[in-house]
Amino acid sequence: MSDFFQPVKLTDTVYWVGVIDWDVRDFHGYSTMRGTTYNAYLIVTDRVTLIDTVKESFVPEMMSRISRIVSPEDISCIISNHAEIDHSGGLPRVASMVKPDRILASKMGVRTLREHFNHCELNLEEVKTGDTLDLGTRTLRFMETRMLHWPDSMFTYMPEEKLLFSQDAFGMHLATAERFADLVGPTIVYREMAKYYANILLPYSDLVLKLLDHLEASKMKIDIIANDHGPVFRRDIANVIGWYRQWAEQKPTNLAIIVYDTMWGSTQKMAKVIADGIYKGGGRALIMPMGGSHRSDVATELLHAGALVVGSPTLNNNIFPTMADVLVYLKGLRPKNLIGAAFGSYGWGGEAVAHIRGYLEEMNIDVQSEKRVKYVPDDADLDECYQMGITLGYRLAENSQ
Repeated sequence: MSDFFQPVKLTDTVYWVGVIDWDVRDFHGYSTMRGTTYNAYLIVTDRVTLIDTVKESFVPEMMSRISRIVSPEDISCIISNHAEIDHSGGLPRVASMVKPDRILASKMGVRTLREHFNHCELNLEEVKTGDTLDLGTRTLRFMETRMLHWPDSMFTYMPEEKLLFSQDAFGMHLATAERFADLVGPTIVYREMAKYYANILLPYSDLVLKLLDHLEASKMKIDIIANDHGPVFRRDIANVIGWYRQWAEQKPTNLAIIVYDTMWGSTQKMAKVIADGIYKGGGRALIMPMGGSHRSDVATELLHAGALVVGSPTLNNNIFPTMADVLVYLKGLRPKNLIGAAFGSYGWGGEAVAHIRGYLEEMNIDVQSEKRVKYVPDDADLDECYQMGITLGYRLAENSQ
């Protein structure tokens, strides 16, 4: 057998047998410029168990890794922690190959898998929070984590190894040959994990906080977090969990994210002057022109901000298309604890600013001010933009104390 597709040993009984997707650059509108992984794990004890599968097209690669450890037919149980297709797409094919005695999932997981694969006969069984599975020398405990981030999501915990199979939680879209996070640059790990949280889990932050409280109250000892995307955590577990709490709390900072697009430069001029005013008022500003920024990067920066300031020219009585794109996307992510402002230029109708305000208010963002300019801003217009920025800076400084 060739040396391709090697498994990676995590503990005495647990192996990573997932796949690396170096090519993916978009994940449901989320820019994944560093690729991703689809992690699956093989537990080799008295009863060989597979935790999650991979996309259907990657099944041969996963099975090659498994075959280096055991005969695939030795797998007696498959556990589906998350039924999204990047983790369950290969399940019918794998089940037909290994013929497991049972496939375990949460109640909603069983329902979702049956709906996904209604053409297949899968030996599905429900488990719920508190249920356990005896593997002989090891035990698995199940914990439902509904809407983190699908209704079916659940954790599987192995107390003997202090290992948490966390499905999409604590993951990131990051393709790397290194299987452990401590072997990857810490800046990259933090950035990609924050980006994943901002673009996937942010809408469920209240549930995240409840889950973290539950984990703390349970005094569950975790030495390894084996997630479904990105490298595995075996160091600094408290820091990793602390990042999730920080992001879920969404405490405002003194940073304003200024998001805009421009047709002839007028809205751009306004954005720059507003940013200068914010600095004058005691805040900080990051300008993100949507002509060269991605919506998912805006969401990531907003995770560490206290204000969303949005500018657009008026086009066809509406906001500019790139601005409609980012605002619809952010609205779905439901950020909290932000103040905001709207600005823009126009030729005759000038409806864009009102539309922006409407989006911000739908996101429950406290809109502080707005400014419209006809055609090109003059010195008086720019002075108003500067004063608007100063006021925002004052408010940001107050809110972040």
